[in-house]
Amino acid sequence: MQTTKKRTLAKMAARQESSTLAGLFCVVFLLLCRVSSGSSSQEERKFVTFTVATDETDGFKRFMRSADRYNIQVQVLGMHQEWLGGDVQNTIGGGQKVLLLKEALKKYKDEKDLVIMFSDSYDVIITADKKEILRKFDDFNARVVFGAEGFCWPDRTLADLYPEVRLGKPYLNSGGFIGYASELYQIVSHTSIQNQHDDQLYYTRIFLNPELREKFKMKLDHTSEIFQNMNGAGADLTLKFEDDKTRLRNRVYNTEPCIIHGNGPQKLVLNAIGNYVADSWSFEGCHSCKENTFSLKTYKRDDYPVVVIGLFIEQPTPFVPEFLNKIYNLDYPKNKIVLFIHNHEEHHASEVEEFVKNYGGYYKAVREVGPGMNMNQWYARKQGLSECIGVKCDYYLSVDADVQIANPKTLQILIEQNRSVIAPMATKYGKLWSNFWGAIGDDGFYARSDDYIDIVQGTKKGVWNVPYINNVYLIHGSLLQQPKTMPSFIVGQLDADMAFCASLREKGIFMYVTNMETFGRLTTTTSYSTEHLHPDMWQMYDNRPDWEEKYIHPDFYKMLDPKTEVEMPCPDVYWFPIVTETFCKHLVEEMENYGEWSGGKNEDPRLSNGYENVPTVDIHMNQIGYEREWLHFLKEFVTKLQEKVYPGYYSEDPRLTTGYENVPTVDIHMNQIGYENEWLYFLRVYVTRLQAKVYPGYLSRAQAIMNFVVRYHPQEQPFLRPHHDSSTFTINLALNKAGVDFEGGGCRFLRYNCSVTNTKMGWLLMHPGRLTHYHEGLPTTNGTRYILISFVDP
Repeated sequence: MQTTKKRTLAKMAARQESSTLAGLFCVVFLLLCRVSSGSSSQEERKFVTFTVATDETDGFKRFMRSADRYNIQVQVLGMHQEWLGGDVQNTIGGGQKVLLLKEALKKYKDEKDLVIMFSDSYDVIITADKKEILRKFDDFNARVVFGAEGFCWPDRTLADLYPEVRLGKPYLNSGGFIGYASELYQIVSHTSIQNQHDDQLYYTRIFLNPELREKFKMKLDHTSEIFQNMNGAGADLTLKFEDDKTRLRNRVYNTEPCIIHGNGPQKLVLNAIGNYVADSWSFEGCHSCKENTFSLKTYKRDDYPVVVIGLFIEQPTPFVPEFLNKIYNLDYPKNKIVLFIHNHEEHHASEVEEFVKNYGGYYKAVREVGPGMNMNQWYARKQGLSECIGVKCDYYLSVDADVQIANPKTLQILIEQNRSVIAPMATKYGKLWSNFWGAIGDDGFYARSDDYIDIVQGTKKGVWNVPYINNVYLIHGSLLQQPKTMPSFIVGQLDADMAFCASLREKGIFMYVTNMETFGRLTTTTSYSTEHLHPDMWQMYDNRPDWEEKYIHPDFYKMLDPKTEVEMPCPDVYWFPIVTETFCKHLVEEMENYGEWSGGKNEDPRLSNGYENVPTVDIHMNQIGYEREWLHFLKEFVTKLQEKVYPGYYSEDPRLTTGYENVPTVDIHMNQIGYENEWLYFLRVYVTRLQAKVYPGYLSRAQAIMNFVVRYHPQEQPFLRPHHDSSTFTINLALNKAGVDFEGGGCRFLRYNCSVTNTKMGWLLMHPGRLTHYHEGLPTTNGTRYILISFVDP
């Protein structure tokens, strides 16, 4: 009996559970059907978007791109018509927009269910699709919704007439609004308006009329649900990054607006935001970088666009010959390039002349404006554009002499990007200084944008809309064909670069910088002095990459590879390629230009003791002002080779004068506890006697106080007698060519009866200085031999 009762209760519980689950299933099913139906109905609702634009500006193209990304079809009103609506960027106007919209809405005036959205275009970006826009519009429970802002424009006296708002921006903005066609047509037809009248004032007066506001059921988007007007709201906004998309978020109201309007002075901020939103850039990469581009590979080289390249040498600049050679090395048909060269500096005249003489004939044409013509850079840059117009060029590339274009494909890459104005990013060695600004301040000068460092360091790759570019940029030839898009280098008292960018911003022409590839670098000119014969030799600090490219042997870094064998012509004598022939030639010319060779006598006032035991005919580095640079050269380049062949030197340790300890330990030095002097005395009196017997060796200080160029000549000093060097090790660098510039010469190590002759220009001999490598300089029998000597760790 008890068992039967239990079975009955179990069956009843099972039926109840089954009934409950069925009920839940029905509820879920109905909810899903409702959501699906709502989603479907939103997609099916009639929705038309209008904008007004009379020119296809960069801002208009950006707006249309954003609409296309979200599949929003836009009807453009007024295209290619004359703009009669006044100077709306600086004063009131825009009535023409109302009149154009009125005409366009006539055919929709009786459609009560058709939703119309109107938006400006030059300074607007769409960031959401139709479904999201309509959903948010429905939430207002209104027939018409206008955007809102924090300024009562254009008539501040009307501010008190606005309804009180507890949260959000209180004043109407007409840059974007949405509503049903029937109401919007009545609004735009309510009263007459002239082209030059203000459209925002027109809509404001209707909204401030309580009866009309109620009649048309008008509301304002106070918290930027749909329309974000940026003027006065910049601090409220932030970018919200997700893996595959980026949205603008209003962090004050916690909303993600659908229409971003860079009204008033916020247009440059909108440009920066536009680099990311509307599916332009995300952490997956740059989505817009390859849009509207083309490939020159589809062209025959004879059909390539004609390019005028303007080269501007406006101040003494390091590495000008290399700058010119890199221009020549651009991978582009020379017969499609016209060169315009403005050289303002007499110092560089011979370098430009040599370049034109050697390479000018390869180009379509070359026009040179030299220092003798005394043309200032403002006019010269204008002349460059005129040259482009004169030959009906397709593109104009402007390059300043402080730009080293290392990528031969640079010109092709810029052309293929198909932008109005675009610059390849270039930076200064070891610095964040670049040829663009990510933002500008209220004073019109540099301000750092949030993403500037990421762009410069390459953390973010893309093609970036920026407010300022300089040094090197490409201009599309179409801009030069009409005054309203023609750039200017003269704006008030601004420098040419500032004026150029200000004129483009004023005309609404976007400037881009691309860091999608590595293009080159900027040289630093501040330390460049023309007092030397070859000033580039002194640029190893400020412009190290360019200095190395010009003066360091191309095989130098190969020698640092542990797998690379080092030539050893004699025991413990090593032979390295270290500098280029150009370095050798320039150093010899600097020495000869200085001209005050020693007499090869024992008495030498240049030395602290006034006496040279083994004199040569020489000039010391410090006599030509190159001591600091040469010591730096020893530390940065020679010691790397020395460590390879003479191990046991240096490792970084700030307690050491060299800053380097080869075998570091966790330790405390005697001088840290004040016991340095005592311990040195102990070593000198007791330990060194034992060390000298059982552990011979030496610890280098990596210093050199004797650095000089020696000149050997049969009628002057042809050889050098046997001697030891006062060094731990010596470096001997050949500065000219054996068998070409001189005959004979070389170095003989007597202990090993081993000689090194036929020395290689730019190669370095390294050998111990004391005890083991007693040596002599072999006679130079003809010509003049130059070598550079450093006694390291005397």
